Amino acid sequence: MDELRAIAGGPCRSGDDDECGNGDCPTVYATREPGMLAIQGYDVTHPTPDGESVVLIPEDILKEAARARGWL
Repeated sequence: MDELRAIAGGPCRSGDDDECGNGDCPTVYATREPGMLAIQGYDVTHPTPDGESVVLIPEDILKEAARARGWL
C-alpha cells in the first residue's frame, strides 16, 4: 500500500502536544484503495491472521479522520 496521505494525527504540533512522548503520534491515513484507511497506532497483543494487526489510537484522532472524510 503506497501513497499514504495523513488525514488525522501525525507529527505532534509542539512539545506540549506530544502525548505519545516520541514526536510522532498515532495517525490515520487515506489510501489509494477506495474505502480503505491505514492506521498507525500502539501495538496490542492480540492474535490476528497473517498480514493483519490490531492497533490502539486515541479516540480524538479517529474523530478527526471522520471529519476529514466528511462523515461528521
